[in-house]
Amino acid sequence: MSLRVRMTIVGCAGSYPTASSAASCYLVEQDDESGRTWRVLLDLGSGALGPLQQYLRPQEIDAILLSHLHPDHFIDTCGLYVALRYDPAGQIERPVPIFGPGGTRDRLIAAYGADDHGSLDDVYEVYSWVPGEPVRIGPITVTPELVEHPVEAYGMRVEADGHVLAYSGDTDTCDGLDRLASGADLLLSEASFVEGRDDARGIHLTGRRAGLAAAGAGVRALMLTHIPAWTDAEGALAEARTAFDGPISLAEPGAVVEF
Repeated sequence: MSLRVRMTIVGCAGSYPTASSAASCYLVEQDDESGRTWRVLLDLGSGALGPLQQYLRPQEIDAILLSHLHPDHFIDTCGLYVALRYDPAGQIERPVPIFGPGGTRDRLIAAYGADDHGSLDDVYEVYSWVPGEPVRIGPITVTPELVEHPVEAYGMRVEADGHVLAYSGDTDTCDGLDRLASGADLLLSEASFVEGRDDARGIHLTGRRAGLAAAGAGVRALMLTHIPAWTDAEGALAEARTAFDGPISLAEPGAVVEF
């Protein structure tokens, strides 16, 4: 029996929320053989908690997977803490697993601040990524790979029902990106920079470099995301098309990709 695998784009704006999109957050869902739906978040950036509630109740989240600890990728874990800790209509039975870079627990505590009535450990069970070591959440397997960014950052190879979603997180061209994308059905790749405008390296991809990564990894399709408000998304798309001749699309809030 083929089991459903679905990714919903909750937010895809780069660096901060825009008028039309929250920052990075992607909901991956798969049914197991019993029919139970597992729900995993790839990042939970600024502004994402609001639109996320169109797709699930906060109490239905099975795990949160953080690529890195810049606010546009994790800060709405603070609001989610409130929802899970204090909602009288339905508090969680056990802490929600969060996987992230080293120091994630301390960063979450610092971001939220003191709480005289509870503890972060009542709501979240925090684990540190080990590069290349798979993590299994129900029927979903996620393998983190270190990628190139100014802080400790990870891309993720998400495997479910024989299909592969590769999520770049924030990165420039690097070996980790090549590993996580190899043969993927879809590479969900950031494209924050523009060729000829943004010359700094080791921070972000351009559309062209995202296309090169997709072509080199032999992915079936490429979706560009994390495009800042000051960058023309169609320009990023055009850059990517110079390097990758497979299907390319732009991430849009609310879009659903099924495998």
